[in-house]
Amino acid sequence: MVVQESSAPASPMATRKPRVFSGIQPSGNFHLGNYLGAIRNWVKQQDQFDNIFCVVDLHALSLPTTRESMTDNIRGLANVLLAAGIDPERAILFVQSDVREHTELCWLLNSVTQFGELRRMTQFKDKSGAQEESVSAALFDYPVLMAADIILYDAEYVPVGEDQKQHLELTRDVAHRFNQRYGETFVIPKPDIKEEGARIMSLDDPAKKMSKSNPNPGSYIALSDDPDTIRRKIKRAVTDSGSEIVSTPDKPALANLISIYALLTEQSHQEVEAHFAGKGYGAFKTELGEVVVDAIRPIQERLAELEAQPEVAIGVLAEGAARARTLAAAKMELVRDRMGIGTPRH
Repeated sequence: MVVQESSAPASPMATRKPRVFSGIQPSGNFHLGNYLGAIRNWVKQQDQFDNIFCVVDLHALSLPTTRESMTDNIRGLANVLLAAGIDPERAILFVQSDVREHTELCWLLNSVTQFGELRRMTQFKDKSGAQEESVSAALFDYPVLMAADIILYDAEYVPVGEDQKQHLELTRDVAHRFNQRYGETFVIPKPDIKEEGARIMSLDDPAKKMSKSNPNPGSYIALSDDPDTIRRKIKRAVTDSGSEIVSTPDKPALANLISIYALLTEQSHQEVEAHFAGKGYGAFKTELGEVVVDAIRPIQERLAELEAQPEVAIGVLAEGAARARTLAAAKMELVRDRMGIGTPRH
């Protein structure tokens, strides 16, 4: 990845690693797709970038939730991230609502965001469906809060899947528009889209992304699934016609399973295909089941330890919020000055 010069003032940027902002919603029941599509990459890149990891609880409010589920999911997600390898010594991990500058900047960015831009967001159309008139305004304004999350910290890169690319393009447009109107203030972030693992598909329908909202629990592998459940779900995963283990466009279900195997074993698709040459789907699925079980086991073991010590995650999140507030407060002071809001100083 080549880092280009940013459009923002270079003085603070020249002395540190490129900054990356990553956010994930605390919506419960985290699965293999979350791990392979995002968390695993975050862990691997901790030494390469100056990372900020955010549990975006305010985004979760764009859809109906309850106090109990929100609290449990925030705690659960923090434990999952720590169990997977996020290191608070090398990164900032915090909860979005603990840093109030996120919501303040969101409101200010609304003044440079066009209504038509938000109305064209495909995720809003997909999630609102035929009930566009009755969904929350938070769902409509979701991309502006996402923009605030990112540019508040001068993030140069944002790991996103294809489904979030449109939102990041809006972030870039909003930051650029603000800079044009008020002077150079925000870094224009770039997408970090991984070729492999960005979209792990459903086990029962390779046309759909693996999702915990799928009513069929057999469509995804939860990080909490026991070994027998994992093996059973892999064996029942849909496959394509034929018996050869190859990753081709006309075999989307098999290509998805090969991707999972390749990512967890650090192999290429070609190496996986060579390994299973002359073998059938049964042998492939059996071995894939064991690969997934072995990969998830250490995460589950660490997760059990963290769940027995809730003070660990609470302490990490509190310290992370304090560090994030320092960065956010400095940026918001500049933003307020640029916009001329607040009590005049002279």
